Order: sequence, then structure tokens, then C-alpha cells
Amino acid sequence: MVTLEVLLIFSIFLLWVGITPASMSLLSPKGVNYEVAALMSMKNKMRDEYHVLDGWDINSVDPCTWYMVGCSSEGYVVSLEMASMGLSGTLSPSIGNLTYLRTLLLQNNQLSGPIPAEIGKLSELLTLDLSGNQFDGEIPRALGRLIGLSYLRLSRNRLSGQIPKPVAYLSGLSFLDLSFNNLSGPTPKILAKDYSIAGNSFLCSALHTQNCGGVPRPINETNSDRKTSNHHRWVVSVIIGVSCTFILTVMLLVCWVHWYRSRFLTGYVQHDCEFTIGHLKRFSFRELQVATGNFSSKNILGQGGFGIVYKGYLPNRTVVAVKRLRDPSFTGEVQFQTEVEMIGLAVHRNLLRLYGFCMTSEERLLIYPYMPNGSVADCLRDNGRDKPSLDWSKRMHIALGAARGLLYLHEQCNPKIIHRDVKAANILLDESFEAVVGDFGLAKLLDCRDSHVTTAVRGTIGHIAPEYLSTGQSSEKTDVFGYGILLLELITGHKALDAGNGQGQKGTILDRDFV
Repeated sequence: MVTLEVLLIFSIFLLWVGITPASMSLLSPKGVNYEVAALMSMKNKMRDEYHVLDGWDINSVDPCTWYMVGCSSEGYVVSLEMASMGLSGTLSPSIGNLTYLRTLLLQNNQLSGPIPAEIGKLSELLTLDLSGNQFDGEIPRALGRLIGLSYLRLSRNRLSGQIPKPVAYLSGLSFLDLSFNNLSGPTPKILAKDYSIAGNSFLCSALHTQNCGGVPRPINETNSDRKTSNHHRWVVSVIIGVSCTFILTVMLLVCWVHWYRSRFLTGYVQHDCEFTIGHLKRFSFRELQVATGNFSSKNILGQGGFGIVYKGYLPNRTVVAVKRLRDPSFTGEVQFQTEVEMIGLAVHRNLLRLYGFCMTSEERLLIYPYMPNGSVADCLRDNGRDKPSLDWSKRMHIALGAARGLLYLHEQCNPKIIHRDVKAANILLDESFEAVVGDFGLAKLLDCRDSHVTTAVRGTIGHIAPEYLSTGQSSEKTDVFGYGILLLELITGHKALDAGNGQGQKGTILDRDFV
């Protein structure tokens, strides 16, 4: 029996791949790694109360083994995930030298000073989250050069000045969050799919610039207003009153007509409930019917204990996955709201992002981005190809990506999130075979003061940790066990639980011999 030996070899390999010859291309003629120099400059500008940066060493040639640093398979630094680490001080302009960086997460620290304009040099950047700090000064216009940026969060800082038009015009943003700062002046047209600018009391509409940002109106205009007669004011008041009455009457009439038609002419159409959650898009049931071909069986991507997932096409040609939860009476409003809020809180490259939701009296639906390569389980079990769709390099990349996603849920979310059903079928693969942890339907939020939560046992047989099965207490260890089973599935290609066909072995993957 070599199962433990194989797992040990694979674990050693996971540690070993952090050091790659490709990083040698970053060396200067004097043998200095440019990325190491940039990271050390960042360290020197920060105050590290909890010593999380102690492992960052100037004498190291390869930073890929450093805490909170993620690298590509070629050995370049592609992610800095430093959220909620108690860091203070300032952010060094040397950040702009990490030219391969795709993800920068520094939220919920105490960093201050200006946001370095050098971030605008990071042409590969996809996710930038500096929220929940004490950054001040203006938003750098240079951020508008990041045309590939998908997420930009600068909320809950002390930023001032106007919203730069180059930033507002970033059309590729899925979400822009500038809320709760000290921004002022006219608000430009924002092209992001979703955005929030709430909590900036000095912002005003670009169409109404009077008293905008504290700028006084011209003196002659003020004097003219003072000369307005009481008679004119009375006339204006009457006109406004009549207009409001007329508009209200029309609105009531329209609402009555809509109710009549929906009640007696189109009674088969589901009625959407009033339900809003943050920046998430709310879809009507009719929109999703059209997108999925009335939930045609031809568009089914998969199904599980909580519902069926359909492939859908939005009017803007975006391809989505629509999860239609089964048995809405069981999936009540509270459970549905918990899942939606939970997914909305967790934003990470290796976590499945939620586009939006739909809620009616009889339906609960969630809308996700479409994952063209399916799940890890699909790829491991695909026997219809001449060669495996997942080579060892991809399997390694998937293992590391899934680990980063789970680490974010456990250590960087507040409150933390326990997935409780980590398995190959819930690890999805995007167009680049990047691992994306999905299906938070079984997850539970934990307050940071809690070490475990006791609930009814949820999960999939073959993936459930023994102590969770016997006690009903789930913790981060529950997910770590599931991740270990996922590693064995990646190594062997076998299912976690197999009923056995013909001469095949039965039982869980831990019970089998691999020779």
C-alpha cells in the first residue's frame, strides 16, 4: 500500500515547485532579483506589528516561498494576499516593479499616506483591493491605465478630490467601490458594470453643479434669487403640487394595469420579490427563462443536492451559469439570503464570484460566471479523450489555487467562512484552468471569536471528516480533510467514493491500494 507515500511525495513536490529556474530571468547583472528588491522596499515602508513579514529575506533569490506571496508556474510574483494582517505604515511606490502582478489584496489594514501612482504600471493587474485602510490624497489617475482590471475597491479610506475620469471610464470593471471616502466635485459617468460611491457627502451629479463640492454660486445669481417675489414662489409651489399629483395618479394607474395584466393575463409568470443585496445585480425570473431557453434540459451543466445548474446567455452575450435551487420551501428566505450575502463578501481570484440573484415567491436562483472547463471531477473522469485533459502541471496549479481560495475563506474573511463540502466537483476551472472554489450552499459563517460551529452534518459521503461526522462540529479542519481527499483525487484520478463496477474496488479512496 503506497497511498501515504504518494501523498508525502506530492506534498514535498508542492513545497518544491515554489522555487523555479524561471525566476533567474529576473536577476540583474549584480545578481539582485528585481521582485525581491521591490518586496523588500514594501516591507521597509510598512510597520509589521504581528511579524507576518519576518520571512521576507533580502538574501533570497526566489520570493515564491514567502508568506502571502503567490507565483506563477514560471516563477513570477502574480499575487500578494495581505488582507487583515495588522500592517500599518505606507505602501511603497516600488510596488510598480512587480510587473507580473495580477492580484493585490491589502484590505482591512491600517496603511496610510497616498496610493502610489506606480500601481498604474501593473498592466497585468486584475484585482486591486485597498479598502478598509487610511489612505489619503487623491485617487491616482494612473489607475485608469489598468484596462484589464476587473475589481477595484478603495472604499473606507480617507481619499479626497474628484473621481478621475480615466478611472470612471474603465469599462472592463465588474465592480468599482469608492464608497465612504471624502470625495468631492461632480460625479463623472461610471462605466463599471456595478459600482458604489455612497458615503461621499461632497459628491454631486455632474448635471447639477450649483453648490457642487462646496463651490458657491455666483453672487449675481444669489441676488437674483433673493428678488424673487412671494407671488412667484406661490405660483411655483402650485405648479409643483399639481405636477406631483398628476405624476402620482399616472404611477398608480400604471401599477394597477401591471397588476391586472400579471394577475389575469399572464398568471403563469413568476413574481419577483423585493430583495436587494449590495451591489449584486437582481435578475427577473423572465430574464432567466429567456437566457436558459426556459430552463431547457439541453442547457443543464450539472445538478446536485441543492439544485440544477443551467447554461445561459444574457442579452449582452455574456455566458452565465444559473443555479436553480430545488424545493424553495426548504431553501427559505433566510438560507437563501445567507448564501447570497456570503458569496458577495468573499472576493478572490480562486473563489467563484456571484453575478446576481433572482427571488420570487416560488423560486430561488443564483447567477454565476460560466466556467468553460467544468469541474475538476469532470476533467478527471473524462475518458472520451485520447490523453488526459489534466497534465501534472495543471493538477499542481489546481491544487495550489484551491488552497489559496480556502486560505482566503479561513483566514482573510471576517467573519470567516467554512465551506463544509470541499470536493473535486466543487472546484471549477475557468478558461485558463485556474481553480475556482464554488458552491457555498453548505457553508456557514463563523464569528472570529468562534473556533467551531455545531450544526446538522452536511456534505458528501467520502469527503466528510470523521470527527465532523461523529460530533457534528465543523471547523477549518473539516475543509482541510476535504482538501486532502481532493489531493488524492488529483494524484490518482479515482473518485473519493466508488461503489465498484465489475472487478473494480469498492469503498472510499482512503481504503484502496494503489500499486
